Amino acid sequence: MLYFLLMMIMCALLIAVFIWKKVYIKTSSLAAVMALGIITQGVLSNYFSTGEIKELDKLLSILTFSLWISFLFSLFLALIHNQFKTSHLANPINRFGIGTWVAGTSICSILLYNHFPMWQLAAKYIAILNIFLWMAFIVLSLFSFRDMYRLKLSRNVHGILLLTTVSTQSLILELHTVFEGKIAGYVNISFLVIGIAFYLVCAAFILCRYIGNFRQLDITSDWNNTNCILHGALSITGLAGIYANVYSTAVLLALCGITASVFLMVESIEVYRLIRRMQRLGFAKGILVYDVSQWSRLLTFGMFYTFTFQIHSGAGWFPLPSAVIHIGIWVILFLLLIEVLLSMKFMLGNLRLPPKQIKGAAS
Repeated sequence: MLYFLLMMIMCALLIAVFIWKKVYIKTSSLAAVMALGIITQGVLSNYFSTGEIKELDKLLSILTFSLWISFLFSLFLALIHNQFKTSHLANPINRFGIGTWVAGTSICSILLYNHFPMWQLAAKYIAILNIFLWMAFIVLSLFSFRDMYRLKLSRNVHGILLLTTVSTQSLILELHTVFEGKIAGYVNISFLVIGIAFYLVCAAFILCRYIGNFRQLDITSDWNNTNCILHGALSITGLAGIYANVYSTAVLLALCGITASVFLMVESIEVYRLIRRMQRLGFAKGILVYDVSQWSRLLTFGMFYTFTFQIHSGAGWFPLPSAVIHIGIWVILFLLLIEVLLSMKFMLGNLRLPPKQIKGAAS
């Protein structure tokens, strides 16, 4: 009852701000829910014993669920104020951000089921509804691919496209959790194949953009934060396969190696981009600037950590997993702290503005 009351208070406060300031969140804002959820369920719960942080897990789960409810309310607010189409459907590439709604819902139902036994039935209903949301998203994504081709938007694509894979594989994690693994094998295979197919198509789009325009590429402005989903989508594909128990050891280790390689490649580019931004814009404007897409990095780091933890035998068969587990957690928590502080600064700055000047945010 205490946690339910806390959730109601947090939701009421956030919803009151959304109504007062007419805040219409950006399409990908539920990436914040995804990031907090995977850090709670996949990072903290794995690294620490359940007894050590049981109450912290519950508090973070309530925070995540409260954000989920409040963000859904903001989407409803946009709908009744005739802002929904403009904000979320007008841009074909931006539509892929709806994948965060699916994956965010998946992690929320997992948190409810694992940490609040009295709400397990609600978690099951949420999971069922989420399947229909996913189906709508996939249909919308197919139309978005068509519109991208018609409008010649291929030079603007980035990692947001890979939310098709992330959302699809998140359903495997969700369904196996709330229905305790009682999922037919053909359902697992179907979701995995659909997710992998989307990954191959979307990764091809992204690589064609950057390879085809390599000489004209300005790393500080042309490289998007969401490109980290290139390795995040692989991590969740590996994790989904583990939950579904469909991978052989050889396939799992191969996927781990591929994911680690993509992670190192993408994050090396990110480090170079960070240096270039600091040289051009300075420390404050180059680094300490909030953008909703930054939550995708926390999500992908958390997913990579969780995937690595699941395949780690404890004996250290390969040095990378051990380093990721024992060092990675502190990197993730540090990045989370920075992101929360930037979000709060952004939110407080927005609260001082008149409603018409408020920017969409995940805050």
